[in-house]
Amino acid sequence: MIVSPLMTVMVDAVRKAARGLKRDFGEIENLQVSRKGPGDFVTAADRKAEATLREALMKARPGYGLIMEESGVIEGQDKTHTWHVDPLDGTTNFLHGVPHFCISVGLEREGTIVAAVIYEPIKDELYLAERGKGAFLNNKRLRVAGRQDLADSLALYGSPYLGRGSHPRLLKELAAVMAVTGGVRQTGSAALDLAAVACGRADVYWERDIKTWDMAAGLLLVREAGGFASSADGGADPMTAGSVACGNEVLQRELVAILRKVGG
Repeated sequence: MIVSPLMTVMVDAVRKAARGLKRDFGEIENLQVSRKGPGDFVTAADRKAEATLREALMKARPGYGLIMEESGVIEGQDKTHTWHVDPLDGTTNFLHGVPHFCISVGLEREGTIVAAVIYEPIKDELYLAERGKGAFLNNKRLRVAGRQDLADSLALYGSPYLGRGSHPRLLKELAAVMAVTGGVRQTGSAALDLAAVACGRADVYWERDIKTWDMAAGLLLVREAGGFASSADGGADPMTAGSVACGNEVLQRELVAILRKVGG
């Protein structure tokens, strides 16, 4: 387990926001839901959780900037530090009563993600990582799975919302990956998919057209668990590319090769 002042700040903020999400999840039918785009919903619970996180993080580190799903970019006096915050990753699951969603917070320092917390409140699973200190699920050190053959692997993927990204491209990629892997799943939460790779529950994961708050924390988890992550096309920086492909060294490389072949 990682014990540091920074991790204490992040965990405290996430747990505080999670209490509200759990209450609201128990009263789904009473939530006020508004549309912010085709297939992309924002709920009262989402906004409340973000406000809680924003208040807690700004109080603890008042100079840091924030990039938040609902509030957008909030400039800070300290230009070297930026929080990437998703208060409710898996909103569609949440709205439909599916207990698979999380809060994700990653801290970027001078262009590098250095700290991460992902919390899945229904299972009470807390994922932590600090650069150079490893990745943990509750008190257990994480390592990516060691499988070396895609035929034995479980692959996770994310699909774009209506009106965002290319569904035809995804279908081609999906067909190619299904043909060589042991199984393919979609869970509806990018952050938890990355966490699943970090803890060995899944072997590889890819997704396009996602934002920094979707993946900042999860990328550090994967890397600190011994995994490799790039853009879906093999580029070094998923955050800039807005896409990700990850796994252990062997399978991540093979996954990227498949995605490139389909794209080419």
